[in-house]
Amino acid sequence: MERFALKQLKLWKNSQNRKPLVLNGARQVGKTWLLREFARQEYAKEAYIVCRKNALVQQLFSKDFDIDRILRGLRAISSVDITPGDTLIILDEIQDIPEAIEALKYFYEQAPEYHIAVAGSLLGISLHNGVSFPVGKVDELDVLPMSFGEFLLAKGEAEAYRLLENHDFDIILPLHEKFVDLLRQYYYVGGMPEAVLNYVETGALQEVRRIQQTILRGYNQDFSKHAPKEQVPRIRMVWQSVPSQLCKENKKFIYGALRKGARANDFELAIQWLLDAGLLYKVPRCNKLELPLAIYEDLSAFKLYMLDIGLLGAMVNTEASQVLIDDSVFTEYKGGVTEQFIYQQIKCELNTPTYYHTTDDSRLEVDFVVQHKGKMLPIEVKAGRNVRANSLSMLLAKTPDMRAVRFSMLPYKQQSQLTNIPLYAAPIME
Repeated sequence: MERFALKQLKLWKNSQNRKPLVLNGARQVGKTWLLREFARQEYAKEAYIVCRKNALVQQLFSKDFDIDRILRGLRAISSVDITPGDTLIILDEIQDIPEAIEALKYFYEQAPEYHIAVAGSLLGISLHNGVSFPVGKVDELDVLPMSFGEFLLAKGEAEAYRLLENHDFDIILPLHEKFVDLLRQYYYVGGMPEAVLNYVETGALQEVRRIQQTILRGYNQDFSKHAPKEQVPRIRMVWQSVPSQLCKENKKFIYGALRKGARANDFELAIQWLLDAGLLYKVPRCNKLELPLAIYEDLSAFKLYMLDIGLLGAMVNTEASQVLIDDSVFTEYKGGVTEQFIYQQIKCELNTPTYYHTTDDSRLEVDFVVQHKGKMLPIEVKAGRNVRANSLSMLLAKTPDMRAVRFSMLPYKQQSQLTNIPLYAAPIME
């Protein structure tokens, strides 16, 4: 399968300021596959070593940070003659050996000619107790679930992807129903690589759901394994509440929905742990539509989104027929599934700071606001074809020089201040 992150890996390889690379990302997003495919395409040799439960690697990094000795040990363990420039050293599951993370600093300082990349659970890498994370001494790349574009390419829909990439809406319009059908499939399968690969190869819908449920169980097990013991019940409460919070009318995260009388102090550590683990995404409120948006961030109000739209469906046990056949998938759940999709697309393909906006009296609400090409861009998300939006109309009427984007099930249409873009063409920004 094609992953867009491979392009970023190639840029890293050819960078004059290349540092050891850390791949960040939640479990099961495809970090190991990416690195091994990258090695296959770009290097003569691959020295691939799994650190988890590997006593030899543990011994190698537990003594000192003599890079010559460590390289000699890596050659012995991998049975590969590691040479500068033509060998990619891959240390997988590195979270089990925190000293190996610390050693990256010395690769950068003493042996920059060697290409080394590491991957592991973001849970473990971010909780490197007792060692020093090599801040400023490593390059980092965030790996996310597959975007809708990557899903299309995996399905062999290269031409459909090319039309979207080129914004060729004259040809896309007659194919609207085809793109809607592809979008339905992505809503169900999501972007977890194992689920996508199985679906592409077999089309087995129940097997896709089984894979998603297995991934979710693995995450639940990680809560007990990695999180502070006293936080585990609260982490589970937050995690399990996200689908229902996302699918209510007001999508702002409400602590009182977790338990009566709950306050921010009770759950902020649990939420931060899930964010650090890469399992949830946080979209804060900005209380004023002025640039730079970060200045106007409201630290007390935010929305939470899931890692992946397919996992969201698995958590609420959405039936395949509801997603693939019934039109209500685009109108039920108060638009929460659609917002999840749009934000996931923005995160995967643009990775730009994203906010939402409401006025203090809640009379005006904008689903997302991004800073794009030096300008502020409000974004409205509509699940179906009913696009009545008093908030956005009010905002544009008050600000004649402002432009906005609406994602909906209507065809592409450019108006004076507002551009309507079909959901399946996200995250095009005008």
